[in-house]
Amino acid sequence: MKRDNTSYIALGSRLLGIPEVLTLGVKPNFYDYTVHERELIFNSDTILYPTLNYAQFFTTIGKKIFPSLETYIYADEKIKQTTLFNMLDIPHPRTRVYYHLHHGDILKDFSFPFIAKLPRRSSQGRGIFKINNVEELEKYSRLTSVAYIQEYMPPERDLRVILINYSTVLAYWRESPSKTFKTNIFQGGSINFEDIPEDGLNLAREYSRRCRFNDVGLDMMDVNGKWYLIEANMKYGRKGLRLKGMNLKEILRERLLSGELLSSHR
Repeated sequence: MKRDNTSYIALGSRLLGIPEVLTLGVKPNFYDYTVHERELIFNSDTILYPTLNYAQFFTTIGKKIFPSLETYIYADEKIKQTTLFNMLDIPHPRTRVYYHLHHGDILKDFSFPFIAKLPRRSSQGRGIFKINNVEELEKYSRLTSVAYIQEYMPPERDLRVILINYSTVLAYWRESPSKTFKTNIFQGGSINFEDIPEDGLNLAREYSRRCRFNDVGLDMMDVNGKWYLIEANMKYGRKGLRLKGMNLKEILRERLLSGELLSSHR
C-alpha cells in the first residue's frame, strides 16, 4: 500500500470522490495536462481507469494500468469477443458474422429461430433480436451492414458474474419475464441470488483471466449441463449490487487500499 500522503492517479471518473485517488479527468490532448499533472502520471506506479484512448498509449510505453487494455478494447465489441472466445476455445453459442454482400448466406447456415445482434450498441438488451421468419430477418438486415448471427438458446435465465481483478464480487441469475427471450434487467428481467452454482463461478474466474478482462460482468448460460460464455460486459449494471446493499465505489476503494485491486494484474 502507498503511504497515506501519496495519491493514486486516475483519469476516468470511476473512482471520482475517493480521497486516496486523484482523478485528473480525460483530456483530448496529452499536453492539455499541466506539467505537474504529467509528472504525476509518469511517476505513478499504475494509472487507474485510463479510458480506451490512453490505455493503449500507456501500455505501449510500458506504464501499468487498471483495468487492462483488453478490458477496454473488447468492450461493446461483439465480433471481437466472439473471435477471442473461439480462439481460446471457450464454449460460446455458434455464431457467424456476415458482411453486406453475404447476408444471403445466413439462411444457409441457420434455421429459424435464431438471434441477431447489432455488433455494437447492443448493451442493456437493446439491439438484440429473435428472428423467427424472413420478414424479421429483412428488417434486421436493414439496420446493419454487418450481421451478427447466433444460435438460439432458450434463455429462461443466465448467470451474471461480476469480477474485479479476476475475483468474484457478486453473482446472480437474470431470469426472463414471460413472453420474452431477454433476461436483461433493463428489458424486464428479474434478479435471483439463490443457488448460485460454484462450477459457473469457477469458469467465470477462469475465463476472465484467460481473456484478461479484469473489470467485467460475464454472462454465462448452462445448457444441458454445459456452460457457455455469452458475452462480456464492461459497463455492467449496478442494480444487482444495489439490491445486495453493495457500493461499487466502496468495493473498489477497499480493494485498492488493501492492495488486492492491483495485485497480479497486467
